[in-house]
Order: sequence, then C-alpha cells, then structure tokens
Amino acid sequence: MQTLRKADQRGTANFGWLNSAHSFSFGSYFDPEHMGFGPLRVINEDRVQPAKGFDTHGHRDMEILTYVLDGALAHKDSMGNGSVIERGDVQRMSAGTGVTHSECNDSDSDSVHFLQIWIEPAQVGIDPSYEQQRIDVRDTPNRWRVLASGRGKAGAVRVHQDIDLLGAWIEANQTLAYELDGGRQYWLQVARGSVEANGQTLTEGDGLAIRDQKALSVMARGDAEVLLFDLPASM
Repeated sequence: MQTLRKADQRGTANFGWLNSAHSFSFGSYFDPEHMGFGPLRVINEDRVQPAKGFDTHGHRDMEILTYVLDGALAHKDSMGNGSVIERGDVQRMSAGTGVTHSECNDSDSDSVHFLQIWIEPAQVGIDPSYEQQRIDVRDTPNRWRVLASGRGKAGAVRVHQDIDLLGAWIEANQTLAYELDGGRQYWLQVARGSVEANGQTLTEGDGLAIRDQKALSVMARGDAEVLLFDLPASM
C-alpha cells in the first residue's frame, strides 16, 4: 500500500509572522483522516519572518525534532539550553515530564524555513532532555544519513521511540534505494525538489505513506532533499 499526501492537501495557518503547513492535524486544523502515521504525530513546514518567533510555551511527553532548511532558528528552554539551529543541524528535545521553550528567527533580515517533527515516545514521564548534532546531508550526496534514532544508530540524535529518521541529498537523475521491512511502516517526505518514488511523482512538501512493500526507490528529477521515517507498525 502506498498513499500520496500532496502538499496542497495539507492544513495551513498564516499569522503574518508565521506561515505553516501541517501534514497531520494540528492546532485549529483537524482532519480525522490525517491524525498522524504510527508514532509520527506532526510534520509542520514552517516559515517565520525576520526577528519573529514562538514565545515561551510548554510541551510534555513528546519527542520534538527541528530540521532547518534555510536560515537559522534561536532556541531557549527551561533546561538552561540556548542554541542556534542552522541549515544542516538536527535538534531533538524530549519534553518528558514537562519543558518550556521559545523559538525565534535568529535573523533581522531573512526568513527561516524549517520542519518541526513530533514523535510520540514509547514511554511517558521521562526526564526532559536536549541534543543537537551537525548532520548535513549535502556533505554526503546520494546516500542515506541517519538523523535521529531510537535504535542506537551512531552519530544520530537519540529519540525515545523505535524509529529511524533518515535524510538524503539526491543529485539530479540519481537513484537511492532503501530495503523495507514488511513488519514496519514508512513515510517519505520531500523537503526540497521533486522525485519519483516507487512509481509516484512527489514534489516539494508531498509525503508518501508506505506499508507492505519490500523496497523503496527514490530518483531525483533535479537535486532533491528527502526525509524517510522508518516506523513501527504497531502504533
């Protein structure tokens, strides 16, 4: 089974300072057909205007990943962390028993464009924690890089769930394969460009839900950046 989720079918929110597209139900956007995919609960594609951002707010019992596509995002939280997340960085915040944080465009002149991803944890009530790694997929084109993992993959940020999040920069006309496990499920998200994936054409912002398939083949029609979520099938 493969189900295409087109970018223009996503929910949207535009507050002037923030323009956001929601692959799954979020905030005031509710679609009972798109409440998440396994433990993958949120993929929000956000664009924030210069010097604007999210004021301090709280989370709990969620694994929150930030993946910057362009620009830089400043982060501060109640654990005492303060950092700037740039293109090529992967940030993970485990909200656990509760954390507050703020996120703001670090530039006074340029917008910031990023994906915010929420993963439901395997266990609630863990201690909050934070991690940031430099994993720029452009440095190693045409190969999968593990960005986040709950399965002990070296070099990736750790999440508290049985998932792998992989990313790749695929050069024009190159093909990248991934062997699929029939007992798991997968979500392919196009962050930039356009690809052909298992006979489907996906453009920027599109997602592809995959179940009961043996292999994934992704061919870039031009330079493209993709994320692949390798997820348990039980949720």
